[in-house]
Amino acid sequence: MAEIKYEIIESLGVLSESAKGWTKEINLVSWNNYPPKYDIREWDPEHIKMGKGVTFTVEEIKILRDILNELDL
Repeated sequence: MAEIKYEIIESLGVLSESAKGWTKEINLVSWNNYPPKYDIREWDPEHIKMGKGVTFTVEEIKILRDILNELDL
């Protein structure tokens, strides 16, 4: 399996933390030297291991923001 290269460009926030110390975070991440995308996933405390996540372009994160702003929470 090919190695995935990543660089966390900016840590934007922690959404939650599990009992094992893994944190669900939103970050700006560059994957395989491509332009960075907004990324939500779980990370181990050292940011070496990660869970499955989802990435968003700037346009997608703006749409997500608008959808969330419409919710009656």
